[in-house]
Amino acid sequence: MKTILNPNKSTWSALLKRPTQAVDDIENTVKEVFEDVSKNGDQAIAKYTKKFDKCELDSNIVTAEELANVSALVSNDLKNAIQQAKNNIEAFHAAQKTETVRVETVKGVNCWQEKRAIEKVGLYIPGGTAPLFSTILMLVVPAKIAGCKEIILCTPPNAEGKIANEILYTANLCGVTKIFKVGGIQAIAGLTFGTETIPQVYKVFGPGNQYVTVAKQIATKHGVAIDMPAGPSELLIVADDTANPVYVASDLLSQAEHGTDSQVILVSTSKGLITKVSNEVEQQLEKLPRKEIARKAIANSKLIYVENDDVALEMINAYGPEHFIVCVENEDLFVSRIVNAGSVFIGNYTPESAGDYASGTNHTLPTNGFSKAYSGVNLDSFTKAITFQKITKEGILNIGKTIELMAEAEGLQAHKNAVTLRLKDLM
Repeated sequence: MKTILNPNKSTWSALLKRPTQAVDDIENTVKEVFEDVSKNGDQAIAKYTKKFDKCELDSNIVTAEELANVSALVSNDLKNAIQQAKNNIEAFHAAQKTETVRVETVKGVNCWQEKRAIEKVGLYIPGGTAPLFSTILMLVVPAKIAGCKEIILCTPPNAEGKIANEILYTANLCGVTKIFKVGGIQAIAGLTFGTETIPQVYKVFGPGNQYVTVAKQIATKHGVAIDMPAGPSELLIVADDTANPVYVASDLLSQAEHGTDSQVILVSTSKGLITKVSNEVEQQLEKLPRKEIARKAIANSKLIYVENDDVALEMINAYGPEHFIVCVENEDLFVSRIVNAGSVFIGNYTPESAGDYASGTNHTLPTNGFSKAYSGVNLDSFTKAITFQKITKEGILNIGKTIELMAEAEGLQAHKNAVTLRLKDLM
């Protein structure tokens, strides 16, 4: 990891740049796949599954027989762990339910807001170098709590045409409607347009590589909503001499092992801590099974020394990290003043891994600085708010003149007439 001391503010943008490809480098490929899938449906899906996943399938649908047998292929210890994580995620997301909001804005004018579930949602679960069955918990649990009627899951098959047992078990446990052996761009395109087998959905959720991220953005041009632009994983840690360098190094590496394009950053007011963490990263890295992936990610990462907490805060908010770990003496300062972060982890005993799996918060979070404007996935991600209003005779008399004057000022005579006709009948 490269160490930078007191970087000038004018260099922050370049220093904190994510190691991602420009959208232009990927967009042409995505558009080509989308066009093919929109015209040729499952035939195109099969072609790209063969091309990208090196796999030919008789059918891309996971059968009831496959699901029936999978429980026996997952250890009881892991099933118990998945159940505990599911319980915690359910508890946290169920607590996010809100009551109907009702207000009489003026006598006789009653307005209220109610939440309604999005009827059809599509979930993308990466398979790649790590089958992320934990993401199924993060997406299906709130979708079920919200009341979504159709929950369609797509995940890439391996070269033998199989999906990881853990993914199938978790999907079945959580109540996914249908599961498809489809990955990458073609999965997002299938969910966007619908095919002979894959249902069209109203909103697509889930992380993925940069191709999946761009595919989700292209999906919005075809009338399908997405959770957020979520690309390669990232972590920023702020730490001082009260932090444990062993823990800090382990957290940096936990994100670095996600993929070669992941980015991890340490911001610290202690040069001594930076040195200790750097040494510890090298020692722990050698023991990791995914060390080659982590090593490439570490090459894109930084150890940054700053003079004080105020500078650190300004830099962190400018970066807008997906995951933000706070290991400092004055943790309240950072907790109260952080405005741009996907999820925050506080103290020496709160590893980012806890949020990834089992604490209860959601791990589907905005990356690439999108935490400046986007929230991570939550219960509201699976609902939409509908407003209602009912106006009595007294109510239209109370606000009618206001509506007439505003409509006339905007030159919208029919709007004014809709009120004037009612007022004449009441006077």
